[in-house]
Amino acid sequence: MTIQVNITPNGRMSLPADIRKRLGLNGGGAVYIDETDDGVVLRTAAQAVARAQALAKRYTGDNSDTSVDAFLARRREDSGE
Repeated sequence: MTIQVNITPNGRMSLPADIRKRLGLNGGGAVYIDETDDGVVLRTAAQAVARAQALAKRYTGDNSDTSVDAFLARRREDSGE
């Protein structure tokens, strides 16, 4: 779906209510903007986290040794804690 959103002279724009509702932004919330070669992509915080997790999984697979907990456990072992 493509919609037009106008930007005010001071740089503000408003997302239509139906889009905010679908994205769970009814009471406000953070969104993240990625500038790509194709244009601008707007993501909710949940979408940005899911994307980061998917990217991380591409490099780590299902290897449980790459978790934060595993990393911290190795650091504790290394430091003698």
